[in-house]
Amino acid sequence: MRCEICPRRCGAERTGELSGGVCRMPAGLVVARAMLHLWEEPVLSGTNGAGCIFFSGCNLGCVFCQNGHISHENFGKVITPARLREIMEGLVSQGAHCIDLVTPTHFTPWVLEALDPPLPVPVVWNSGGYERVETLRTLEGKVQIYLPDLKYAMERPARELSAAPDYFEVAAAAIDEMVRQVGAYKIGDDGLMRSGVILRHLVLPGQMENTKRVIDYVSSHFPPKTVLFSLMSQYTPQPGSTGALARRLNEREYRTAVQYMRDCGLTDGFCQERSSAKEEYTPIFDLQGV
Repeated sequence: MRCEICPRRCGAERTGELSGGVCRMPAGLVVARAMLHLWEEPVLSGTNGAGCIFFSGCNLGCVFCQNGHISHENFGKVITPARLREIMEGLVSQGAHCIDLVTPTHFTPWVLEALDPPLPVPVVWNSGGYERVETLRTLEGKVQIYLPDLKYAMERPARELSAAPDYFEVAAAAIDEMVRQVGAYKIGDDGLMRSGVILRHLVLPGQMENTKRVIDYVSSHFPPKTVLFSLMSQYTPQPGSTGALARRLNEREYRTAVQYMRDCGLTDGFCQERSSAKEEYTPIFDLQGV
């Protein structure tokens, strides 16, 4: 196939034997781990955990990625859509409150095969937010919860840190499509999310202006009770990091971001504890469950 799944539209030739493009992945599925994950947002993890399936490769090139072993170094195992379905059903049988597909964008056609027939729990599309609207439309009715990042509202950090200068324009359009599909968020009496959109934003050291612009956009663009906003503090410096990215987020920075979020009226959502910025919160990618 000549790939145009994601906004890169790189036209790379991807076959069962040939990997290519920005994501460096073949046609078909590549997965690095499947597990019950207790550290997602509470409305997803509940008491049993979200059934997370971590896909390899990525259409972004974030220099700060904490999952770099699978997103940049291509670690993972090639599986079929039938095997993906078995993994999902296995996680449901273990008590997963949802099936959380992590970075699945570049595998969309093959994931769709595995989602038929519908699962008995919500399907979560957990992505970097850099999506084509046309690709998202193929997911309508198959995905109940969208969990995109909104990493940037400024061109410079998007270009310098993720090689995606058009990130905000692309992600904003994609998120609008997600909201159109699933509507305002719905949470059951058990505290678990049934449908809707959770927007994640990771606060980066030295990038407070970008964080404020993201909060400005979300608070002004979406009416109350439409989306949930998840402010994250778990940034962990990666090998080779330079400048502000060579250190963790400090308390003053995160406190400023939280206060700004509140001042802008963003009260529907979550603020992550700074103690989450530890390596143990990142799964070990060892093909477990694959």
